[in-house]
Amino acid sequence: MTNQGILILVGLASGPLLGGLIAGLDRILTARFQSRIGPPLFQPFYDVIKLFGKEKRVVNVWQAFCANAYLTAASISVVLFFLGSDLLLILFIQAVGAVFLVVGAFSSTSPYSQAGAHRELLQILCYEPLLIFVAVGIYLQTGSFKIESVHAMDQPLLLKLPFMFIVLSFVLTIKLRKSPFDLSTSHHAHQELVKGLLTDYSGPFLALTEIAHWYETVLVLGICSLFWTTNPAGAILLVGVTYFLEIWIDNVSARLNWRWMLGYGWAMGMSLSLVNLVWLYAR
Repeated sequence: MTNQGILILVGLASGPLLGGLIAGLDRILTARFQSRIGPPLFQPFYDVIKLFGKEKRVVNVWQAFCANAYLTAASISVVLFFLGSDLLLILFIQAVGAVFLVVGAFSSTSPYSQAGAHRELLQILCYEPLLIFVAVGIYLQTGSFKIESVHAMDQPLLLKLPFMFIVLSFVLTIKLRKSPFDLSTSHHAHQELVKGLLTDYSGPFLALTEIAHWYETVLVLGICSLFWTTNPAGAILLVGVTYFLEIWIDNVSARLNWRWMLGYGWAMGMSLSLVNLVWLYAR
């Protein structure tokens, strides 16, 4: 098997394995923050396996197609990331998958699903421009949108794009639907929308959306790791600290409305991005 084939297999396996382990660790740390013992590390895998064993029921055939399309796009974006492909292409594919998830929710007449879909579109509208700014910053520093060009650098990107990393951390909070930006759906099911965007996904199709979410988690954390590619230990430490802070913020902050999200995202995120881009351009 060629090196490229091995990377494809690693990319396909990383979502269900790494993503599930990260989700399990997330639950454990969240429980510790709340003075609880929490579930075992492998509980996310148990939940997904149980969902696959349930009867297939959907609102309509289109919803089932959207769940499969969401998973397909998420897995392809992770595979392309491991292949060192074009960052803009990767971001485009993951955005297409996110839109399919929203379309599947819109196909239901449930008011919870409809409201959750509207909020998810607002979240996409908020974080996608910020991801493009991050990609442009990487291009200005490396001269290419290729991920392999980042790995060829002899200095960490974090030293050149510190504000961009803050913006990426902001995107991570929105993308993973953590407080204060768990507007469209909540992992804890404690909001007025119940499960919002995912209300009418059930059984195996809900399992597909959960696995796709694991792929997206691996992708966004992988992009975070690009900011310290000169040392594998440094990259792991950077990603670990970043995700720990995300869990901490999720547990100490209250959920904001969509106006606050767009205000913070576009005002703070774009301002920090522009400052970093101007600094790179002026050098």
